[in-house]
Amino acid sequence: MEFKELTQHYKALIDGIGEDSNREGLLKTPERAAKALQFLTQGYESIPDELMEQAIFQEEYSEMVIVKDIEVYSLCEHHLLPFFGKAHVAYIPSGKIVGLSKIPRVVDAYARRLQVQERLTIEIRDCIQRTLNPKGVAVVLECNHMCMQMRGVQKQNSSTTTSAFTGIFLSNEATRKEFINLATK
Repeated sequence: MEFKELTQHYKALIDGIGEDSNREGLLKTPERAAKALQFLTQGYESIPDELMEQAIFQEEYSEMVIVKDIEVYSLCEHHLLPFFGKAHVAYIPSGKIVGLSKIPRVVDAYARRLQVQERLTIEIRDCIQRTLNPKGVAVVLECNHMCMQMRGVQKQNSSTTTSAFTGIFLSNEATRKEFINLATK
């Protein structure tokens, strides 16, 4: 959707809730809101597999690689309200490693779309599994959802944890426990 059209929709929304979109404090709000929405959904412009493929290197390292505490900011597709938290991502290489900055970029590429936390967790896992073909991938997301905190049940201290595993993280309990222990320290 074009920026101008998106701005018009925000103006109509402001008017639709009974506000005056021509009031001084709201004059530029439709433009600001349209820019914000474009920023918050910029993940649709990314192809996460291509982000990963830009920095894959042959390496015989075969121990766990963890990138933890990756900030996650997304919009709940059910209410268009934010959810945010942290992602912890690990993989065990099988001859290939990836530049470490690519993992947070993949998290952002999927998070900057209309999402549900469960699907986001799986999309991150599957992208890393597809592009690196490692011995296993582990992803844990810990998020707070504004749709639960400021509306609906209004539980301000609630958080949601999701996880997704492949390979050795599924078949080897010790490996999975090592990841959980390292990721949550």
